[in-house]
Amino acid sequence: MSDSQAINQAVANLYNTYPFPPDPLSDLEPPGYNWRWCWTSAYSFCTGIKPTTQDIRILDAGCGTGSGTDYLIHLNPQAEVTAIDLSAKALEVAKERCQRSGVIAKHAKPVKFFNLKLEEATQLAGEFDFINCVGVLHHLPEPERGIQALAEKLKPGGILHIFVYAELGRWEISLMQKAIALLQQDKRGDYRDGVKVGREIFANLPENNRILQQEKKLWSLENHRDESFADMYVHPQEIDYNIETLFNLIEASGLDFVGFSNPQYWQLDRLIGKSPELMSRAENLSDRQLYRLIELLDPNLTHYEFFLAKPPLPREDWTNDGVLSQAIPELNPCMQGFPAQNFLNFEYQMVRLSDGEYEFMLACEKNEVKACVEDIFSSCQLDLAGVRSLWERQLIVLSPQI
Repeated sequence: MSDSQAINQAVANLYNTYPFPPDPLSDLEPPGYNWRWCWTSAYSFCTGIKPTTQDIRILDAGCGTGSGTDYLIHLNPQAEVTAIDLSAKALEVAKERCQRSGVIAKHAKPVKFFNLKLEEATQLAGEFDFINCVGVLHHLPEPERGIQALAEKLKPGGILHIFVYAELGRWEISLMQKAIALLQQDKRGDYRDGVKVGREIFANLPENNRILQQEKKLWSLENHRDESFADMYVHPQEIDYNIETLFNLIEASGLDFVGFSNPQYWQLDRLIGKSPELMSRAENLSDRQLYRLIELLDPNLTHYEFFLAKPPLPREDWTNDGVLSQAIPELNPCMQGFPAQNFLNFEYQMVRLSDGEYEFMLACEKNEVKACVEDIFSSCQLDLAGVRSLWERQLIVLSPQI
């Protein structure tokens, strides 16, 4: 058995012992939304434009116990969804989850599950418009092979959503992983023993210990479940990235970097914006250098979440007033509490609309005839700058006139 095969087998053994994530099964549809798993919201974020079709193919690459798959099926009712995972036990839970929640029964297209390693995604038929890969690449023996396999299966004009670990925000986790491994010695690979050792360490560390404090501050709520504790602290394979190694991985894919899905974090002015001199010095930095500077100054980031794309991918920034005035506006599907002037946006943050914004969004909600922005202006007090602001805040999606 090769080293890569041995690592994949060890990872499969972990998730067969502790299927992850351990979210409880439910007879109800998944609550709320995650906009990164909604084709309309994700595509609009990447391109500025509402997708022209909902009749797409989605791949959940490394689905685990199917929590994300459940949402992908629920949020994309016209899509054909395929889910793969290397753990047979986790895949069984994923199938049960999606059947019990009722999303498969209500879905118009087939939902398929395959017991495959991520690197084996190339065995799947056809290409996919939208690929979701959350928390998987950093557990592969050769992440470059994994991302290249996904790139091969991505349709031209398609988007790939990725989540991988960041080393700076996981420093304490890394130390704990190494400590448990040292104490386990020849019992490494016995994941139940690893959880036992880890919990014993936490129970005996002094209260002011940095590792214990970080666990209590950030992770203890989810880590009360052994599945989560094992995934975090006794995983047999983990690669934590920094900006340099992350973009090396991205370059290996051959895909285009679209952007991070948390752009607010990547704004330098929130850190040193009060210093014109420092901001001036940063003007000549490349994007990658700027990202590195930000993570060095705010080293709490525990993961990177971002989108890649296979060209050609259309882009529209709606800075042209003439083009914007003819666009067809619709509500972003990932919101909660609208119609009201106060509601939760795509990130579950409270939004308050002005009277003009509220009137415009009400008109968008009732826009069955696909009226353009200019036509809707006759029924509300909002200018093009206000419409552009709604789009920038991802409260509406826009389609160009055909």
